[in-house]
Amino acid sequence: MNQTAAGAAKAVHKKLTVRSVIKRGLFITLGAAIMAYGLEAILIPNEMIDGGVTGLSMILSSITPINLSIFLVLLNLPFFFLGYKQIGKTFAVSMLYGIIALSIATSLLHHIEPLVHDTLLAVVFGGLTLGVGVGLTIRNGGVLDGTETLALLIEKRLPFSVGEIIMVVNVIIFSVAALVFGLEHALFSMLTYYIAFKTIDVVVKGLEDMKSMYIISDQNKEIADAVSERLGRGVTFLHGEGAYSGEDKQVILCVFTRLEETKMKDIIREFDPGAFIISNDVAEVRGGRFKKKDIH
Repeated sequence: MNQTAAGAAKAVHKKLTVRSVIKRGLFITLGAAIMAYGLEAILIPNEMIDGGVTGLSMILSSITPINLSIFLVLLNLPFFFLGYKQIGKTFAVSMLYGIIALSIATSLLHHIEPLVHDTLLAVVFGGLTLGVGVGLTIRNGGVLDGTETLALLIEKRLPFSVGEIIMVVNVIIFSVAALVFGLEHALFSMLTYYIAFKTIDVVVKGLEDMKSMYIISDQNKEIADAVSERLGRGVTFLHGEGAYSGEDKQVILCVFTRLEETKMKDIIREFDPGAFIISNDVAEVRGGRFKKKDIH
């Protein structure tokens, strides 16, 4: 499920303070508890699974008398050692704590009353619950599934991205689920996984995910003034030159939140419906004068 935590943890080299460790531990515990509830109260009663190592653990638990919590620890242990070797001690310790917390939580919630028995409700609320739990954990530097570590290791040796490797692993797992639970339940599991994946994005990045936009227009001054006055965002003029015409062009660069994207496009259309626009997602914004100005 996790596709960003390992990369973030890899960049952390400073020693964590006691307060940071306690905060991280509390949020990882909360995330693990929420995910465990989603598994035990929603997915398992409706014969659906998650992706990755968790999904494989759920399959093995359903066809053997061994509890899910045992498989979660056993199957993730190899990835803990890989994480320790390939990524670092902080990541590995956070991962081990998250997996143990998830294992304990699933064990405690094993006999909990199912939340829903309707398949579509289970898909929606199961995906949302898993997404919130995993998202909280990732946001605080933890991991609840070891698939990411394997993907990072394979990526160094094969010409595939982490996302592509995880996708292949999950295709195999959901194919096995189709044999165990039936094709219909496997397809519903895939839909649940997709909802969870999107929910993780919102929890980790927040609703105010950043975007950048390059605008090439003959009305660049008017557009820049309107963006500053109506959105409260600063703009930067870049120098450009048309390769075919040889004409000098001013290119507007602006960074804003995803929630402001529609208003940004409305401003551009108002002054120049034919403006050339390039829009990109931004992973992080720091420094400079990015802070939004008050709009009067």
